[in-house]
Amino acid sequence: MTTSSTPIDHSTTAKQSASAPSERSRVRRLPAQADYQRSTLHAIIDAAYLCHIAFHDDNGSHCIPTACWRTGEYLYIHGSNGGRLLKLLACGTQACVGITLLDGLVLARSAFNHSMNYRSAVIYGQFERVEADVDKRAAMDALMDRIMPGRKLEARPGNDKEFAATTVMRISLDEAAAKTRSGNVVDDAEDMDIPIWAGILPLVETRMPALPDPAMNIPAPDYVSNWSKGSQLA
Repeated sequence: MTTSSTPIDHSTTAKQSASAPSERSRVRRLPAQADYQRSTLHAIIDAAYLCHIAFHDDNGSHCIPTACWRTGEYLYIHGSNGGRLLKLLACGTQACVGITLLDGLVLARSAFNHSMNYRSAVIYGQFERVEADVDKRAAMDALMDRIMPGRKLEARPGNDKEFAATTVMRISLDEAAAKTRSGNVVDDAEDMDIPIWAGILPLVETRMPALPDPAMNIPAPDYVSNWSKGSQLA
């Protein structure tokens, strides 16, 4: 996951400068960690490659992981026309999308005060199909740019048959909320003298050196050679 160029302000004042867009998107548990700023929501989505989509059908409740990307005020997904998830979403099924980025484990002096540092986003609503061919192709180009900027200029573009077999859908970010925790241990005053180590165990995803396809005999482009030289992914 690539780091957003816009840092997230975790201060309580900044978090509370906007209100929840709906009652079901209002954070109830630890509301001080809620963040309704659109910039925070964008940064979390843009740092993620995957989301989880929860929905309900006649067979029960489901939560399906899938690739995602953002363009403007929409989160996009794609898949085969015959996929159960996309077929249900195309019918107007209510969905809930979750994204979580884990930044660290918080070790406190008491078991109850252990926690995690994280950034998360939840989006409610209905997906809509991207119908126009020009919009569908633009959305898939945006996915290629999300995977690796410049890659779409080199890879073979999708042909008409491939596009015809693919469904692209999007959900508005109008009903969404972020929830984040950062910072140090929060211990009770009576626990401060307990002789046990307390602090943060940071967690990051890192870029590893590229692994070339054994059947390939051409040099790697700069964006591949430089992949592992970039910053951490989250």
